[in-house]
Amino acid sequence: MNKLLPWLKAATIAVALSAVSSKAAATEFVIAYDGFYDRLKVVNKGEFQYAQVNFYLSDIASNEVCTIKSGKIITEKQEFDLTYTDKAQLLLPFDKQLDTDKAVIVVQPENPKHECQLKLQIEATDLADFELSKANLYTLNEEFDELLSDLSGFFVSKLMWFLLPEQQGVVLKFNGQDAISANGVSCKEQRCSIKVTDDWQDDNTVLSSHAELISATPWIVK
Repeated sequence: MNKLLPWLKAATIAVALSAVSSKAAATEFVIAYDGFYDRLKVVNKGEFQYAQVNFYLSDIASNEVCTIKSGKIITEKQEFDLTYTDKAQLLLPFDKQLDTDKAVIVVQPENPKHECQLKLQIEATDLADFELSKANLYTLNEEFDELLSDLSGFFVSKLMWFLLPEQQGVVLKFNGQDAISANGVSCKEQRCSIKVTDDWQDDNTVLSSHAELISATPWIVK
């Protein structure tokens, strides 16, 4: 994939989704559910073994985690508790009825000074049994590329493909520093950027690592 325009990065997808958000009170973050549903539908239609779309809240000014004190999913007639993690990841259901009922998500931040913003992250986190072979990394890279293209929509991915960011490979996060030492791999602290090429598709060579793999994200050129 060789598609680059400087202003368009993977995080830009989050801006489009957060554009419908507003603050109902000084410390509340309110956003419509329909944008989440549309993106979850894309993931559910695809056959992705590893790649997924996750949603996080961060503070606009500091970019720190916007820790959640409480949250609700609200429709005109019903109200449900919002499920979330201590890292402010929103664990949202894929629910057609919530979309039909025009549900909104209301979040109360733990820190009243935080002004939350939504971040959409393409990543893989269920990697407990993931073998670091070149073939597996190629599959992971292809899934990220496909999902990024699918989320960009038909108009951009098919007609304006040159607007998409250039994906070089994958970034792996480990629980230790400098986890991999190999050609085409650059590690900084707990993250290793790996350049993936087409000849890795059927290559079962395993990259040696001395740390536990936690997550993976696309490596997007800035």
